[in-house]
Amino acid sequence: MKFIKAPLIVLVLILSNFLVAQNKTRIVKENPLVIGEKVKIHSKILNENRILNIYLPNGYTKDSIKEYPVIYLLDGSIDEDFIHILGLVQFGSFSWINMIPETIVVGISNIDRKRDYTFHTNDKKLKKEFPTAGKSKLFIDFMEKELQPFIDNNYNTNTIKTLIGQSLGGLLATEVLFKKPNLFDNYIIVSPSLWWDNESLFKFDPKKYTSKKSIFVAVGKEGEIMEREAEDLFKKLKLINTKNTELYFQFLEDQNHADALHLAVYFAFDKIFSKEK
Repeated sequence: MKFIKAPLIVLVLILSNFLVAQNKTRIVKENPLVIGEKVKIHSKILNENRILNIYLPNGYTKDSIKEYPVIYLLDGSIDEDFIHILGLVQFGSFSWINMIPETIVVGISNIDRKRDYTFHTNDKKLKKEFPTAGKSKLFIDFMEKELQPFIDNNYNTNTIKTLIGQSLGGLLATEVLFKKPNLFDNYIIVSPSLWWDNESLFKFDPKKYTSKKSIFVAVGKEGEIMEREAEDLFKKLKLINTKNTELYFQFLEDQNHADALHLAVYFAFDKIFSKEK
């Protein structure tokens, strides 16, 4: 009996392992999933290397004669806003949606956003809380003199450029709009931190421009200060260059500071690019 029992146990184990193996799905690895390129460039202006996350439209080839508009995304790290914004770009450019044209997205990864996105302040409290702050001029120079030329020289771009910034990124986007408006054609400014330096940016007289601009300002349910500042920005913009400007404001009553960006950008794409069709 012992001699017969042992082989039966072995047979049962073999059959069990065979059945389990049959139920497992075999994984066949194909090529890696690629949604873009990660590029490192050295900035002499900032004296450091910067990482760019770049989304290229489906079918993009360097040898093609087709040229694409470019979206420059602040807070464009992989673990920040790059993935969900490029998702909106891809979705919006589907032929059956046709909300925006096929577009290159350049996500600018952060190193120190408090340094790069804020201008100088003499406020002692802010200087203590943000010890590296106040270098936005260098960052704007980087975008103008190094970043944009690099993208235009290495990718098939047309002349249409869009800047997206939220929170401190919205502060920087507003500063660019006021001081160097011709760097971009479209500005998407969401929940801008215009409280910086006691709202001193409101005292700045924005530079005039003659080129066409589309400007979209949005804010969620983010408290009296943030909501008022976004509305005040919209009112200030209404007083300048209205002849050459498509200006939009969106209050997102169901969103807050943490989740306003995604929906705001969707609305902005629909408003801005529908005008360009």
